[in-house]
Amino acid sequence: MNKMRILITGGAGFIGSHLCDKYVGEGHTVICYDNFSSGNIDNIKHLLGEHKNFKLIEGDIRNKNDLEKYLRDCDVVFNMAAQIHVDKSYIDPKLTFDVNVGGTQNILELSRLYDIQKVIHASSSEVYGSAQTNTMNETHPLDPPHPYGASKASADRLCYAYAKTYGLNIFYPRMFNVFGPRQRSVGYGGVISIFVRRVLLGFSPIVFGDGEQTRDYTYVSDIVEAYDLLFKSNNRFDVTNFGSGKEISIKELSKTVIKMCGKDLEPTFVNPRLSEVNRLICDYSKAKKLYGWEPKTEFFNGLKMFIENYKKFGL
Repeated sequence: MNKMRILITGGAGFIGSHLCDKYVGEGHTVICYDNFSSGNIDNIKHLLGEHKNFKLIEGDIRNKNDLEKYLRDCDVVFNMAAQIHVDKSYIDPKLTFDVNVGGTQNILELSRLYDIQKVIHASSSEVYGSAQTNTMNETHPLDPPHPYGASKASADRLCYAYAKTYGLNIFYPRMFNVFGPRQRSVGYGGVISIFVRRVLLGFSPIVFGDGEQTRDYTYVSDIVEAYDLLFKSNNRFDVTNFGSGKEISIKELSKTVIKMCGKDLEPTFVNPRLSEVNRLICDYSKAKKLYGWEPKTEFFNGLKMFIENYKKFGL
């Protein structure tokens, strides 16, 4: 394909930095736009000064005038920037909506004004709430029980509205739980990375509630492939689920991490979270049919690779 000029908001974050690596390596011009609220300079420092086709801009998607300077000359926009943490959304719902809804609206409006070829917006399985069906396909009701999920559902609906009203070519994949290298393990991090860090330091993993709530985990390399298939697709306007189609309880996950790390520990159970989603499990049949995508990394193999990576590099 022709070389593109790509804007990746949240490009110093977990998944965004992997996308920066991929498209810089393929010779595209990549602009990484990040305010470093959760992104990490270490994720992209190997690209700085080494590649003429990579540019880092410290900026916030809530600042429309600043965002416009860098978006207007791009061909494709990946909107990976978000306030992604459920717990933080309990504490600061306004910030969550300002970033996830207001920031997304800025991207969509500028993309419309400057006739961007394609927008790929990171949606989330959290828009669904807890599973109401055996597996969750794209027609599952949107029923988020917390401010984070509600903000992502609102952004999701904005994407739909801009596609239908203005003909904007937008893809908004609903990714289920992603894990792998570069995921934060402190503060508002991912549960797997937090568990691994605590256990390797000799502390028990903390499980909210009884731990019977389940999640669907997919290794980051499979999710990068999913984004790339959307990037290179000739389809127009699409929402698709990407996940493993398998579930594991948080209690089982905690015990598995302890075992794989070779520690003699037991999980610590604490009070349940507010409005916790009880069950997530993906139906990725549409992804397989449209794009030929299915996860290549078996969960326990991915977890083993993640633990070894953590021991070697940390997070």
